[in-house]
Amino acid sequence: MPLTLNSSDFSDRGEIPERLTCDGDDISPALSWTGIPANAQSLVLIVDDPDAPDPAAPKMTWVHWLLYNIPTSATGLPQAVESGQLPEGALQGQNDWGRSGYGGPCPPKGRHRYFHKLYALDVVLPDLKKPNKAELEQAMQGHVIEQTELVGTYQRGH
Repeated sequence: MPLTLNSSDFSDRGEIPERLTCDGDDISPALSWTGIPANAQSLVLIVDDPDAPDPAAPKMTWVHWLLYNIPTSATGLPQAVESGQLPEGALQGQNDWGRSGYGGPCPPKGRHRYFHKLYALDVVLPDLKKPNKAELEQAMQGHVIEQTELVGTYQRGH
């Protein structure tokens, strides 16, 4: 069974509800996953936007959320999850707002895509002390068994 990632808040390639964005309550979506490989030791979730700042002329990928060392016994995350509600052992990295935790879609221009990427790793990573995306991806190198993604879109004021 392949690794899959779903949300009860939006479908793949579908519209992210406003309440999950900076125009609403800025809360994380409910996420669930299935098909974790038997040899996986931990999971990593990276949420980012490759369309920043303008989808017509993207200049960077904006990081919204970094979670790592999610235990393989976890089957998902509830909507509006707070750091104290994360599965035991899960650690957060630093997003591009310079803080840990979720930061919702807040595109300055156009319709952006938000990639929710889930990785199954063959190790539990050390405490990386709130890594940025590059540091987390470097630590993951050579340890990704399987990965999947769920993409949502959002455009302000439409």
